[in-house]
Amino acid sequence: MSSAARLTAITTSTLSLIRERQRLQTTHPTLHLQQILSNLRLLRAGVVEAESQGVDDVAGPLRAQYERLLDMLGEEEARKAGLECIPLPTPPSPPSPTSPCFGERKMSPEPVYEPYTDDPDSAPALDEGGILLQQRQIMDDQDAHLTHLSSSIGRQHHISLQINDELEVQTGLLDTLDTELDGTDVRMRSARRRLERVARGAKENGSIVTIVLLILVLLVLIVVFKT
Repeated sequence: MSSAARLTAITTSTLSLIRERQRLQTTHPTLHLQQILSNLRLLRAGVVEAESQGVDDVAGPLRAQYERLLDMLGEEEARKAGLECIPLPTPPSPPSPTSPCFGERKMSPEPVYEPYTDDPDSAPALDEGGILLQQRQIMDDQDAHLTHLSSSIGRQHHISLQINDELEVQTGLLDTLDTELDGTDVRMRSARRRLERVARGAKENGSIVTIVLLILVLLVLIVVFKT
């Protein structure tokens, strides 16, 4: 007979697989399905064997766990795989005509497993397949973040190159302006020197120029009066 510890481990593992499948059923409808069906068959065989040997303290809880796992898997999937409820052992009184399978079976006083939630406090330990899937999802998220970061760095690099080109153009324009200002300053100094020379010449030769002008005016008057 399968040991109670092994059957309990199978129950725990199957519960984790079913919850993981419920969480990802929209994108991975067949996730862990074969492993779940195989575990349920092993669990059913173990319960039947325990009941046949009269180990009720082991068979009773495992039977309840098996039926709950069937409910979580779904009636349609269970029937497709040929999984049925375990028939009740023949009691001394006539058996109840009602089948304990799925919605018709008797409700156990023990709490029913709730559907999977994203609450980490209530999340069960994942099996190897679940851990690999979770790690793959984390790696995909990291790849997406790295791709976004690489794109941002590329844009920053492109902007930096544009800023560098603009600075080089502005530097060339400033150099050209500086050269033109130097040339203008040289021309202004040269013109100032020429003006200073003209001013000094006019100041020094002012009297001579005045005499020459008076002589010219006198000559003009003489010519006018004689005619």
